Amino acid sequence: MADPRLRQLAWWLDAAFRIPGTQQRVGFDAILGLIPGVGDTIGAVLSTYIIIEAARRGASVWTVTRMLGNVAVETIVGAVPLVGDLFDVVFKANMRNLALLGDTLEGGAPARDPQGVLRLATILIAGTMLLLLAATLTLTIALYRTWLG
Repeated sequence: MADPRLRQLAWWLDAAFRIPGTQQRVGFDAILGLIPGVGDTIGAVLSTYIIIEAARRGASVWTVTRMLGNVAVETIVGAVPLVGDLFDVVFKANMRNLALLGDTLEGGAPARDPQGVLRLATILIAGTMLLLLAATLTLTIALYRTWLG
């Protein structure tokens, strides 16, 4: 089972608040995504904590890569106004990543070298974050230019 602190973080990021009149829940990740240009990037940075902890706990490189992919998809699609905000509400990358971590830890996967995975995860996270930042900024600039003429 995943650490209670990680469960709490995923909950705050993806499901802390119920949308009135519905059963749908949103968290700070979706709320931050409403800030044009940087909100999704801030959410992605917060989401990396779960990924780093997964690497520290010995998750495989494949699991860490899948977790990064979840955050990347949510960040890039989330940068698209309105459609991306709705996607953030439904996709919930942090809850998905918590489930991946739980499956890895409970599945009796062979022990990994946490330091080796952590080093690789750090490189993957840094590279992914730089690419996400560049993609988000490029998309935001393109959308503003389109809207403003």
